[in-house]
Amino acid sequence: MKIDLRLTFYYGLTIFLSAFLLFQVQPLIGKMILPWFGGSAAVWTTCMLFFQSVLLLGYFYSHGLVRYLSPSRQSLVHGSLLLISLLLIPISPSLHWKPVGAENPTLQILGLLTVSIGLPYFVLSTTGPLLQAWFARERSGLVPYRLFALSNFGSMLALLAYPVAIEPIFPTLWQSYLWSGLYVGFAGACALLAWRGRQGVCSVQTAQQDGLAPRWTDKALWAALAACPSILMVADTSYLTANIAPIPMIWVAPLALYLLSFILSFEGSGWYQRKVFLPLLVLGLGALAYLPTLAIDKLPFLLSLSINLTAFFAVCMVCHGELARLQPHPNHLTGYYLMLAVGGVAGGFFVGVIAPYWFNSDYELSIGIVLTGLVATLAIIPKKNFSRPVWRWVSIVFSVEVLLALTAIRVNDHRNKINGADMTARNFYGTLRVFSSTQEGHRTMLHGQIIHGLQNTAPDKLDLPTTYYSPDGGAGKVLQMKAEQGPLRVGVIGLGVGTLVSYGRQGDYFRLYEIDPLVVEMAHNHFSFLSRTTATTEIVLGDARLQLEKETDQRFDVLVLDAFSGDSVPIHLLTLEAFAQYFRHLKPDGTLAVHISNRFLNLEPVVKTAADHFKKDARLVNSEGISEKLIFPSSWVLISSDPAFFKDPRLSTAAKIEHPSRFQTWKDDYSSIFSILK
Repeated sequence: MKIDLRLTFYYGLTIFLSAFLLFQVQPLIGKMILPWFGGSAAVWTTCMLFFQSVLLLGYFYSHGLVRYLSPSRQSLVHGSLLLISLLLIPISPSLHWKPVGAENPTLQILGLLTVSIGLPYFVLSTTGPLLQAWFARERSGLVPYRLFALSNFGSMLALLAYPVAIEPIFPTLWQSYLWSGLYVGFAGACALLAWRGRQGVCSVQTAQQDGLAPRWTDKALWAALAACPSILMVADTSYLTANIAPIPMIWVAPLALYLLSFILSFEGSGWYQRKVFLPLLVLGLGALAYLPTLAIDKLPFLLSLSINLTAFFAVCMVCHGELARLQPHPNHLTGYYLMLAVGGVAGGFFVGVIAPYWFNSDYELSIGIVLTGLVATLAIIPKKNFSRPVWRWVSIVFSVEVLLALTAIRVNDHRNKINGADMTARNFYGTLRVFSSTQEGHRTMLHGQIIHGLQNTAPDKLDLPTTYYSPDGGAGKVLQMKAEQGPLRVGVIGLGVGTLVSYGRQGDYFRLYEIDPLVVEMAHNHFSFLSRTTATTEIVLGDARLQLEKETDQRFDVLVLDAFSGDSVPIHLLTLEAFAQYFRHLKPDGTLAVHISNRFLNLEPVVKTAADHFKKDARLVNSEGISEKLIFPSSWVLISSDPAFFKDPRLSTAAKIEHPSRFQTWKDDYSSIFSILK
């Protein structure tokens, strides 16, 4: 008994460590490469596609190794792979993968990740199914599937620990060293288990003892039940950030619930009960379908978020609970996990590749909701023993009615959102819509709930600056003040609809940096700020920081930094290294205007510590909104080294910013979103 417990502990510890490392390296490598691709949330979606794809390859490897090789050869092959993987640490993405222009981000990110962490991540991905198969071979009387719950617990712990205990404390270089050290420990533990099991009995020889092999329909059902939560997890995260709360790192909540449902379903203590969760499934799918039809402020934020996450968790519990009920004999364990990985990759590929490039709007959540209802119906009704045949037909009719209702709700919602739109388009960076309101006399560009720009449509108001760029706002004031000194040379990071060029005059030059080609297209085709200005304008397509690093000194009179009002805050534009580039491109008496309006983040300490580091004066300019003039409340930080600049009477209300105590300055290798949450 003691030997069994000790062996279970060894296997469990190694599996736990591998899962922990899997989910630690994901945010770590994402944080390293996020600055290179504009800080977009789509970077994380693409990373997830890579992780799921490599996980599938790892499961293929584990399945083939256990099925076709003897234990001694399994030990030799996997031990060699562990040794080779150690040659590729510590992990560090090569600077050669930095984009130089407007390359396809998806392909470049996938290539970068393959070269940087491909093999170590592959080795980690093989561990769960492979070690569970070895464990089942050594101790056939013990249940290996509970180790899957332990694996997911390790994943969830790593996921929650990174933003709270790792990111705020360690720079990325030290994170890499720490992870690499733990990986060496894991490789040693895994190698010892491989060596221990080299004299075991081949599972192919015992395959006749486990009854019939799973049919292809069983395997397809496993994959489908795994795919549905995968689709919903990414699609619902996008919905949350775009329509409920654009909070950075909100993806932690759905992913943690996704892993928790795996833990509870496979732990073996009967957490999943059909009589409890099937009614919750119907209510949950209904809530997920109905919530997007409501206006943003229809429900309180916390209530809307709670309903959404509770519904998502109930759906995951049903899918993963049914997967747990369908567990095959342990001799088919690797094939079972392989189909789970196939389903996860299929869901990730659908959301990460097909949806951004094939759809013109966010349809994947709707498809995921209806598909989940259909798959759950096919998984439960045919296999359930009904006391009377009539109840089977009642269940089928009820399920069909629910599916039709869900479909109707989502189709009508999409029709309503597209109705009246001048343009709806989508790409890697998100979905944009343009609306014209004849009654209110303006045209709007939206990304989710974030307004990217407004323009009056009345002929006499076409050139009036709107939203955050009014003459009383920080950017408006500095442009007017600098204009009195002669022709302006202005840089703008974040195009929007081009509102700021309305301040341009004959002889002025505006250089506009924009990473999203779709924004450029809509600003040109649906708004007239760019075409009507008398200033010379030039649009630079690509990540602003990368472009500034390559360019010679631009000698801007004013550089406007306007990229922080949405859900995906590009942190790489707020580090000391980024501010060094901004000041390099400014004239000695030039001004940096940083737009910090954000409902969820307090960016003052980030900007203030950077200004202090470079010995610049920073002042906060707040302005009130005027709704009838389409002007929003705004907060700008103006930074200048010119002593005379802040003596201008127009900046008499500009407030000094106190140096934040205990705030660690952001650098490329250190930042913490949690330190600035409001």
